[in-house]
Amino acid sequence: MASGGSSGQRGVFVYGWDAWAICNASIIRFQQRDWASDPALAGVPRVTAVVAASHATHLSAAIGRTFSAPRTPRHLFPVSQPPERNVEGLNALQPTLLMGYSSFLPRLALEARAGRLRISPRRIIAISEPLLPEARAAVQEVWDVPIASGYGMSEGIFAGSCGHASPLPDDLCVFEPVDAAGRAVTPGSPSSRVYVTNLYNHTLPLIRFEVTDEVTVLHGTCPCGSAFNRIADPQGRLDDTLVYRGGVNIHPHVFRSILGRHAQIVEYQVRQTLHGADVRCVTSAELDTLEVERRLEEALGALGIDRPKVAVTVVTALDRQKSGKLKRFVPLSI
Repeated sequence: MASGGSSGQRGVFVYGWDAWAICNASIIRFQQRDWASDPALAGVPRVTAVVAASHATHLSAAIGRTFSAPRTPRHLFPVSQPPERNVEGLNALQPTLLMGYSSFLPRLALEARAGRLRISPRRIIAISEPLLPEARAAVQEVWDVPIASGYGMSEGIFAGSCGHASPLPDDLCVFEPVDAAGRAVTPGSPSSRVYVTNLYNHTLPLIRFEVTDEVTVLHGTCPCGSAFNRIADPQGRLDDTLVYRGGVNIHPHVFRSILGRHAQIVEYQVRQTLHGADVRCVTSAELDTLEVERRLEEALGALGIDRPKVAVTVVTALDRQKSGKLKRFVPLSI
């Protein structure tokens, strides 16, 4: 299967049959354990709705085409189709497990707040993209249920979702979070990248394979009783940093910290320009775009960009990649 290609170079990863089966078991085991061990879920059928790309080629989609469970089928709702069709389909299905792209879940929460989406999921799993704090808060406000951030990669490393946290598959991989110089970071500190060693796929061995994810391994053990390490919601990739003339680096948090303060911003995309950014927002209510522009320009100016210029535009939808994912930070092509 291909990598998701959200950033950097795309890649193709090859699995042997045994490794493919182990990978599938690794993905579903935490979910199975959570569903079986929670008394509140006893007797509740697991009806899964996946709001994602219709023809994705990365691992999570490819493995779903190989393995199927007749008692717990997955129902796909493409993010590319009109929102009203997804709402209609979800209302008819009444899923108890809702999975969807992290950038799209707030849009579903908006539909639920408006009374158009009428479902009561017992578990929610955000997939394929960073689950930002403001997105988690928006979804949690509507559906007060455990929300997991599904962290995974085509290289074969998938964090679980146990209802409390995201445990790492420490029995199947060596996961090394490091800083920019390649030195190990301690629990509680975000990494600049991670080194991944896959222990089970002997067809295409990966030893200390570098992935530019910013990941924080948490202190302590999980309330679910698992002995595996667990991670906080990944907040992006090193590749999302925007580099301006003169070597000025702007971390995505500069934009997130300002845009995240406005609850009416449902989705946004930041496109780098020569002297600032073009920010496109999907909103649920009126937005003072001039005020947002002013705050962003002040923040960029304070970090060394000369006379920054930011344009904030309200749109009805954002352009997504062929994979269905949202490229939230788009660097300037020079």
